[in-house]
Amino acid sequence: MILDKIRQPNDIKKLNPDEYALLAQEIRTFLIRTISENGGHLGSNLGAVELTMALHLSLNLPEDKIIFDVGHQSYTHKLLTGRRDDFVHLRKFHGLSGFPKHRESDCDAFDTGHSSTSLSAGLGLVKARDLKHENHTVISVIGDGALTGGMAYEALNNASKLTTNFIMILNDNNRSISENVGGISRYLQNIRTAEGYQDFKLRLQKMLLRMPQGKAVVDGLKRYKSSIKQLFVPGMFFEDMGITYLGPVDGHDIRAMMKLIKEAKRINHAVLIHVRTKKGRGYAPAERHPARFHGTDPFDIETGLPRKNKEKPGYTDVFSTVMIRLAAKNPRVCAISAAMPDGTGLTRFSKLYPDRFFDVGIAEEHAVTFAAGLSAGGMIPVVAIYSSFLQRAYDQIIHDVCIQKLHVIFAVDRAGIVGADGETHQGIFDLSFLSSIPNMVVAAPKNKWELSDLLKFAAAFDGPMAVRYPRGEACDDLEEYREKVVLGKSEKIYEGRDVALLAVGSMVKTAIKVRENLEKEGISAGLFNARFVKPLDEDMVREAGSCPLIVTMEENVLSGGFGEKVRGCADVLAPDSRIIHVAIPDAYVEHGNVELLKQEIGIDDKSVTERIIKELKEQGRNKADKEK
Repeated sequence: MILDKIRQPNDIKKLNPDEYALLAQEIRTFLIRTISENGGHLGSNLGAVELTMALHLSLNLPEDKIIFDVGHQSYTHKLLTGRRDDFVHLRKFHGLSGFPKHRESDCDAFDTGHSSTSLSAGLGLVKARDLKHENHTVISVIGDGALTGGMAYEALNNASKLTTNFIMILNDNNRSISENVGGISRYLQNIRTAEGYQDFKLRLQKMLLRMPQGKAVVDGLKRYKSSIKQLFVPGMFFEDMGITYLGPVDGHDIRAMMKLIKEAKRINHAVLIHVRTKKGRGYAPAERHPARFHGTDPFDIETGLPRKNKEKPGYTDVFSTVMIRLAAKNPRVCAISAAMPDGTGLTRFSKLYPDRFFDVGIAEEHAVTFAAGLSAGGMIPVVAIYSSFLQRAYDQIIHDVCIQKLHVIFAVDRAGIVGADGETHQGIFDLSFLSSIPNMVVAAPKNKWELSDLLKFAAAFDGPMAVRYPRGEACDDLEEYREKVVLGKSEKIYEGRDVALLAVGSMVKTAIKVRENLEKEGISAGLFNARFVKPLDEDMVREAGSCPLIVTMEENVLSGGFGEKVRGCADVLAPDSRIIHVAIPDAYVEHGNVELLKQEIGIDDKSVTERIIKELKEQGRNKADKEK
């Protein structure tokens, strides 16, 4: 196998050019086989094989720098930098990350995980290079989808001022930028980037400026050149910003891309290479269903179907169904997605109510302020965004929604530990940052029925409200406990005298197991479903104070979360009770199996039970010592 020859960075340069096509085929075969076993991002990686090969053939790593936007298309890059053997542990605990990680390799120049960041990061690396008087190449790879994010345009505006080389590669796999128009564009592209053209242009301009009326001639030529380009060159948006545009080029033609990268290196300012690729290339199911194979669970290679059938509906499925029912009853209800209609369960809604569905692209900040405008205009917008992506719109939630007390509903999907995508995708901060905002109501359901009830409550509630729910199967325990939702009121599920378990959202299910474990040890444990993190139920805290030990349980960081709010309240209402917090520590959570990660950070039922028993024994010893 050709792939066997790739053991470390730059080994690809030792290959015969005739071997490139076979290597690309072998890489695709390897990726399909590996991802079918472990899951991961398939479509984007299959589409970027030749592009990544061209980059590695044109650069010298790790001295030169490649920044992959989002980074889910970096699998080929990892293979070409000697990490093939690590793919057996792809996205597993302590294994290979599905995204670039500098701790894995010096060839990963920048850790990425969220969209539209690569141009800003690349520009920073360029400026650092220049300040240190170095001369390596910096290339940022950004997808057409990521150009729907405003941060990318902030970076483009800044990059347009550069007087030194910075290469941006636009990986266009969805035909979102206009097509090349005939031979004129190709001719202008070739003459504009031919060797010596940039120097000739500068010399001509200087010569003309020394002549009488030379400035007027130069200005006239620039206007004439621009008018011709406007007719024929597809990249005039970038050209008008002062960024040289090269392309489009076939993203599966290695030699053509290498030629443009070589030419781009000569340009002493920002340059953008427009590359056309096909998502899922080389695997028919992924080509036919690119959305399904963007991020996929393990699947059967022959059919492309998931290996395990989904038995129970997930929380996202429940949200999807409730949204359709709400929209049917109330014509003011509308839905907003930030480029994730499938992931957030809004695809069915979009088909049934197309006039009330808005996909704003990868633009979470815009999504929130857009929702604020809808609400100010009399609609009831539901903004469905993953927890880790909602962080990007914190300013807009404060300024544009909550200051005005606008009726905007935030459906916070993937809240808590999400697993294999790792640090950038774990939804472990939302309880903290949302509950810190005045006028915001924050709630989390214990099961699928309560999710439905909370969403209906939010639709009727006149103000901003966030409902957070985890990834995966929806809990169907405790069906018999379905008290009416009242603002700021918890639900007492079990009485207890020794321990009061105060759990929020997904941790109610864990708390049930903890209670069962404690009862087997002869420890009487009460259980409250907090339901609301803000406003906090003070009566719940007061009643829990009848127990010598209060245990708060949340799938969120401790800092600023549910537990700290309970402690602040308990200092006044339950001063005699000891409190321990079950939460995520002040650290980022790496990738891996969800249950394994919970065990590692100590929020699984066994770890919590052991901690409670240890605490009760310590209390007993302290009490005995005092009596002596």
